Amino acid sequence: MSWVANVMLSVGPEDRLNAEAFSGWLDEECPRRGGMRPGGCGNLRLITDADNRWGGRKNPECEVFAGALNHADLAAVVEHFGSLAWHNPNAVQLFVMDQEEWFFRVWMIRKGNLRQYAPSSPDEEDDEFWPTAES
Repeated sequence: MSWVANVMLSVGPEDRLNAEAFSGWLDEECPRRGGMRPGGCGNLRLITDADNRWGGRKNPECEVFAGALNHADLAAVVEHFGSLAWHNPNAVQLFVMDQEEWFFRVWMIRKGNLRQYAPSSPDEEDDEFWPTAES
C-alpha cells in the first residue's frame, strides 16, 4: 500500500542546483513515515524546462520542480527544505499536499525562518468546503 504526497518546489534560476540537490536527497535519503525502512521516497522533476509545456505565451520566470513522493515523512521534508542554504531564499516556495487532502500547504523562508503561508487544515467537515452540483 502506498501513501502519496504531491510536492512542488518553485525557485529562481540561481537555486536550480540546490533544487536538484534537494530532489536527490528526497530520492536517496528522505526518511519514510511511520518508521518504515529508510532509503528515499521519490524525486522532483523540473517541469518548466524548455522541452516541457507551460501555459501562456511567455517562458516562466521561475523554475518549478514537481513529483509524487511515496511514504515520505513530510515533517522531515519540510525541515530539510528549510535547512538548505538557498541563494535567494525569498524566491523559494515549497508546496506540499498529503494524501487524502485537497489543498497544498505552502512553505516559505522569511528573515531566515521557515514559515507556513497556508492554513494547516481547512475545515473539511464543513459542507461549504465540498463543491456541489449547484455551486
